[in-house]
Amino acid sequence: MPLPPPGAPRARLHQRNVTLDGYKRVDGLWDIEARMVDTKDQDYPLSSGLRKPGEAVHDMSVRVTIDDKMNILDAATCTDAAPYMGACEKVPVDYSAIIGLNLFHGFRKAVKELFGSTRGCAHVSELLMFLPTVALQTFASEVLDNDDSAHKPYQLDRCHALDSHSETVKRYYPRWYRGQNPGQGHLPKARHLNSSKDGA
Repeated sequence: MPLPPPGAPRARLHQRNVTLDGYKRVDGLWDIEARMVDTKDQDYPLSSGLRKPGEAVHDMSVRVTIDDKMNILDAATCTDAAPYMGACEKVPVDYSAIIGLNLFHGFRKAVKELFGSTRGCAHVSELLMFLPTVALQTFASEVLDNDDSAHKPYQLDRCHALDSHSETVKRYYPRWYRGQNPGQGHLPKARHLNSSKDGA
């Protein structure tokens, strides 16, 4: 079901395209790639020069090579367009520091610690945050989603719908269903942003 119609006429000013691809290599490893391209729909004056409609303001890519345990064995980044070419790519941040990390064990936290604030490129670091779920979906291409093995299916307990206590798991993965969560049925009531009870 698509989004509801917008509430007023509008004109697009900015478009960001993020492309995420997962590859299985012939050597048994996996490449996960992410690319971000920002463009404008109108002339975009920058201190470094005018960007014409459709001309990339940002065009940045990252690739990691991982094993079947999600360990990062190699990493590469590139910047093909940026607002401050000559600075953004001239002394690139050394993102090889992520080699040795595991995409599923503290990866996002480590990226923030390594490259937060001025220690990294905000856009490349943002791309890195996509990698764990893209790797998961890449691996999923070769595993039956309801494979009834001795190991819990990789996708369970990674989102709301596939919580081990959910009706979805009860229906599609009965072996791994854990019954109603004691906390279910007692969700906190939503508070209005302008409520005086929270001191706002």
